[in-house]
Amino acid sequence: MLHLEFQSRAAYYTIDGQLYSMPFNSSTPLLYYNVDAFKEAGLDPATPPKNFDEILEMSEKLTVKGDDGKVVRYGFGMGNYGWVFEQWMGKMGLHYVDNGNGREAPATQVVFDENGGAAAVFNVWKKLMDEGVITYLGRGNNDAKAAFISGDIAITLESTAALKSLLTNVGDSFEIGTGYFPNIHPDDVGGVSIGGGSLWALNSGNEAKEKASWEFIKYMISPEVQAFWNAQTGYFPITVATHELDAFKANLEQYPQFGTAIEQLHATGPDFVGSLLSVFPEARSLVETYTERVINGELSVDAAVENLAREINSAIEIYNLTN
Repeated sequence: MLHLEFQSRAAYYTIDGQLYSMPFNSSTPLLYYNVDAFKEAGLDPATPPKNFDEILEMSEKLTVKGDDGKVVRYGFGMGNYGWVFEQWMGKMGLHYVDNGNGREAPATQVVFDENGGAAAVFNVWKKLMDEGVITYLGRGNNDAKAAFISGDIAITLESTAALKSLLTNVGDSFEIGTGYFPNIHPDDVGGVSIGGGSLWALNSGNEAKEKASWEFIKYMISPEVQAFWNAQTGYFPITVATHELDAFKANLEQYPQFGTAIEQLHATGPDFVGSLLSVFPEARSLVETYTERVINGELSVDAAVENLAREINSAIEIYNLTN
């Protein structure tokens, strides 16, 4: 019973037909929204926004101002998080780096400057700020999560891994809805890739340790452990066998929001498995730096794209030369 669910997650960790590590805590980004706020604004809570045109349109209705004219609740807010930049490349059906997104051979340079992907993302950030429906919530995602929990923003973007935490912290304050990670453009036909992590076993030459490692991996991906991990976090199970367990079914019945990430992944084709890049930690930090500079008006979108590409390319070149 591993085939369907496992293959969709294993693809990210597979090169030339070889699985390099075992998926464990897998996730995709989601759109989270305040169902109560949607109802108050006259919006259909069963129809969350699918792209940023719709986010802007809905945010105008969701934004609330006090008697003094100050914003009490913004319609939308998200953290400046480098990982979602990669996700938007996939949603636009574009590559992040060359050589088949780093899967046919090690990447030598980014291509998001040539294919228009980076400019599209930066322009969305700029438009959101210019329209006044978003407040900058810093790097990473902690401030955005806190703002969503407190009701200061009505829509946010976050990993499915945060689902249980958000449900627990919001409690009865309002109902949380979940939707697919939004497109940049209404006609985008791409998809999301998985995030999270995987389990690796080293060829140490110690047979006893290698056998013990394999037993540990089998335990961690067992249906029972996967069901528990899913219910306590939001990371989705890697095997369809987990879906047959009463514990998984009971959690999904109580919290149907847990099904959104799984449905989203199944709706994503294998062409959008995601990129491989040796310097992702540095690249993500640079993405956040240049996003911030666009938001603050320090750089134009074109200048930010040019500088971002140059700095990541330099990091790739250094890595390739020394490894």
